[in-house]
Amino acid sequence: MKKHRRFIGRMLGAAGGAVMILSLFSACRSGDREAAGTEIPPRPPVKLGVEIFLERYAGLVKGKTVGLITNPTGTDSMLRSDADLFAVRPDFKLAALFGPEHGAHVSVQAGETVSYYVDSRYGIPVFSLYRPDNRPASVAPKDRDAEMRSFDTRDDGKRLLPEMLRGVEVMIFDMQDVGTRVYTYVNTMAYALEACAEHGIPFIVLDRPNPIGGTTMEGPVLDPAFASFIGVFPVPLRHGMTAGELALMFNEALSKKADLTVIAMDGWPRSTYLDDTSLPWVIPSPNMPTLDTAIVYPGQVMLEGTNVSEGRGTTRPFELFGAPWIDGAALSRALNSLGLPGVVFREASFIPMFSKFKGERCGGCQLHILDRNAFHPVETSLHIVKAVRDLYPDGFQFHSDYFDKVMGTSKVRLDLESGRPVQDIVTGWQGELRRFAEARRPYLLY
Repeated sequence: MKKHRRFIGRMLGAAGGAVMILSLFSACRSGDREAAGTEIPPRPPVKLGVEIFLERYAGLVKGKTVGLITNPTGTDSMLRSDADLFAVRPDFKLAALFGPEHGAHVSVQAGETVSYYVDSRYGIPVFSLYRPDNRPASVAPKDRDAEMRSFDTRDDGKRLLPEMLRGVEVMIFDMQDVGTRVYTYVNTMAYALEACAEHGIPFIVLDRPNPIGGTTMEGPVLDPAFASFIGVFPVPLRHGMTAGELALMFNEALSKKADLTVIAMDGWPRSTYLDDTSLPWVIPSPNMPTLDTAIVYPGQVMLEGTNVSEGRGTTRPFELFGAPWIDGAALSRALNSLGLPGVVFREASFIPMFSKFKGERCGGCQLHILDRNAFHPVETSLHIVKAVRDLYPDGFQFHSDYFDKVMGTSKVRLDLESGRPVQDIVTGWQGELRRFAEARRPYLLY
């Protein structure tokens, strides 16, 4: 096995903790169906990478100081945080925390700056890996030395800097991805992997499920010309991979490879959604409140590149969408007439509390997923964009630069603007997906 593509911890048997959580969640969700006499199939007891690491592979960091890139989704199956579990270990020392976009505690909205601070519980520094305004104070503690200042001009606000890595002998990454390229956590992982490779720091990924399954892939594969922090490597919008699998793929693409170890899960069937397993949903970011959100997100995220609200500022972000100039009844009729598989559109109105059209009443729709296995989120959202453009040619606008970054190409926008049918656009990227499916095969762990 190659040194830089190491993974461990697969097929080791289910742990008692995972079985306990299975029983707990089955009991909580089974009442109505049991009353109706319906037998509930057992849900797979998945054992997470963090659990396998602490039980079997903590020797990898024995006597070491550890940095942890995480957020509240970094828990075991009993919802105990990685930071709490690491802090009490006698065999290694938790030296620093590193938070992605939204912060280590998911306390701020998208795009907001998270500043450096010292965690009062653990007495260790917490560094931000998402510093959009690039203020020095948000990078590191005061009294930075000349070395730190020399990196200010290079700092894009999203990378591990030398000052942050002092005293860290091993870096560990553990947080929940949502299965869509346009989600900054795996891009934070990619940047951190690159930095640790440069500085000779071993990197460990504690794997966890892709919550929307690991078999289906959708959307165009990123053209490197459109790479950004919402898409670093050439993967499709819906990639069907776990963070650990992506880390293996990313590392292989680096000119200088990291000493990477992926601690694989046990018991995750890659075709399953998160709620088909024993694991609970922990909100990974403020506008990803439910698994339903994650299911529609691979398509609905493209609305961020338009002047249509994607539902931020409501309790159902990405499921609700609209604008003040949209008639929800007309739009729902147009979309439902298409007979798109697995989804219906309900007329809706909403007033966002923040983001686009804050405080304004918007007309639009809510997506209701009837069959998530038949539902195609990317294709569905292309139909939404086309329908809004057709009904409201004087109202709709692309934010072309951002839309193209979301899609990973300008071709989709240009095709929509030229009136090309959505089905033809979808057919056009099938060859890319087939090639990606082959390219990802060596990195799949499950």
